[in-house]
Amino acid sequence: MRDTSPFHAGERYVQQSAGETSIAERNATLVTDTVIGGARPFIAKQTMVAVASTDPSGRLWSSLLFGEPGFVNTGDGSAIQINVPLAERDEHDPVWANVEQNKDLGMLFIELSTRRRYRVNGTVNRLDDAGADVVIREAYPNCPRYIQRRQLKQVGTVRKSTTVVHGTSLTSAVEGIVRHADTIFVASRHPETGADASHRGGAEGFVHIVDASTLRIPDFNGNSLFNTFGNFAVDPHAGLCILDFSRGQVLQLTGTASVLWDQDDPTNETGGTGRYWQFQIKKWILRETPQPLDWEYFDASPFIPRQG
Repeated sequence: MRDTSPFHAGERYVQQSAGETSIAERNATLVTDTVIGGARPFIAKQTMVAVASTDPSGRLWSSLLFGEPGFVNTGDGSAIQINVPLAERDEHDPVWANVEQNKDLGMLFIELSTRRRYRVNGTVNRLDDAGADVVIREAYPNCPRYIQRRQLKQVGTVRKSTTVVHGTSLTSAVEGIVRHADTIFVASRHPETGADASHRGGAEGFVHIVDASTLRIPDFNGNSLFNTFGNFAVDPHAGLCILDFSRGQVLQLTGTASVLWDQDDPTNETGGTGRYWQFQIKKWILRETPQPLDWEYFDASPFIPRQG
């Protein structure tokens, strides 16, 4: 049973380890069990949402859904409607099969062009040929830091078929996507609070390839809630999704994650936190995005730490 704290034991452990418990408690007032009124129009105009789901074997997957404005929306803020008909779903994305078995779904509504994002976690209570309804468990805004500004100018029609490649360790084609990434989406989970979707951004190349099965990623200062790291402390399963904006490909990786504390950082890569996290790859899927996407790059986040 959870005590009166708004955070589970894993989140509290990481907050204490980082020395940011008091900040986390102050920011906890942002967390509610409904989407606030001002955020509802924001959700309704989105063309992309990141989602986190769990497959039958317990692996975490981070996915991206695309559509015209209105394909995701909320009426009174108590539930999210995802309007992706069966014929328009990416059959190679694990998310749809996952939520048939495990109803927990994390969602991140992120507008790269304005650096706005809103996080929602909930439970699927309807899944049919028209789409899905997700009853909200918790919802809250995220800060705009570390988002590279891009505009999604056009979402094309769903492709009839795409070339799909699977693997368990990095190949040259996959390495290239990872090395050039400046934006990634992360899936984590907690057995009580469910799946969670989050974003990480940095300068191109901020995701380091340690070896063919291991990635290492710096952790910058954030809102001090440590939802993702708190989940890792309880359940190390994790998922990553990397969108290749220029080539129209999406890379999904599933594996496990661990937090590295008090690491040497001579070039200020972490911005002073000394924190990294390591991702052990178990499986990946690479393919074209389900719809052709036309992106325009604007600029990098001014909050990315300057390296010496």
